[in-house]
Amino acid sequence: MPIYERIRAKNPPEVNIISSFDSSTLLPSHFAATKMSKTQRFKRVGKLKQPISATELEHETRPSLRSKAVTIRAKPKPEPRLKPFPILDIPIDKLTILPPEFCQIDSLELAPRLLGKLLRKDDVVLQITEVEAYRPNDSACHGRFGITARTAPVFGAGGHAYVYLCYGLHSMLNVVADKEGVGAAVLIRSCSPICGLETIQQRRGQKTDKPVLLSGPGKVGQALGLTTEWSNHCLYTPGGLELLDGPEPEKILIGPRVGIEYALPEHVNALWRFAIAGTPWISAPKNTLRPPSSFIHCSNKLLLDSKE
Repeated sequence: MPIYERIRAKNPPEVNIISSFDSSTLLPSHFAATKMSKTQRFKRVGKLKQPISATELEHETRPSLRSKAVTIRAKPKPEPRLKPFPILDIPIDKLTILPPEFCQIDSLELAPRLLGKLLRKDDVVLQITEVEAYRPNDSACHGRFGITARTAPVFGAGGHAYVYLCYGLHSMLNVVADKEGVGAAVLIRSCSPICGLETIQQRRGQKTDKPVLLSGPGKVGQALGLTTEWSNHCLYTPGGLELLDGPEPEKILIGPRVGIEYALPEHVNALWRFAIAGTPWISAPKNTLRPPSSFIHCSNKLLLDSKE
């Protein structure tokens, strides 16, 4: 036996690296290039510290999927209960009735002064939040028709009520202004509830405490339980319908009056509507109300100078 075969028999190769090749095609130089030592033949693989689970293996081999965006909607907070504005710090029974002199001024001066004042009848107390002034020689004022059975209270002394029926359905409350014979008044457009909410809801036929309850002159008359029989009622005597003192609002809004398209242009555009700023208890439209500073030439002095 040749010597190289005896050596090969004693030390058989662990791996025949050329068994898959045709030895006839290889040159001696190829053997030198492919000869490997024992340490090069096998690559040591480090031991795994922890076995790979099937779940992890599946996760590694599965192509990644784009995660879907999830929108988490926060639970809406309940709307806070609306409160009258401003809050009264004085007990109702301690409030005083306003004297007649308070109302015996120009209706354009009286209108903003009525904001924050109170109306009391039975167990119902309302705070005035929105008004409109109607003046003599005003083409939107009922006094333009002269003294009639219906309009006679408008020509009375300031401090009385003038209640008329609108569209045969709604009792509209006005506070008569100025001296006797002038023919001016202030329409109460909106109020906020202070006392007697259940009575208000019953009279209105509406179980709510939101501004829709009193945002409109017809709603105010209904909440107070008024009819035209209350017209010419004295507001400064105890009992019945009373006009009480109340806190003065910090800021007010002004704008043109509502629903007087039949009047002359100068009266349609006159800024004789007043409301408490910051309160939701205001009738529509609200977008026509602005702070006085946002209007040009809208001070009370200029408004008063427009009197004919």
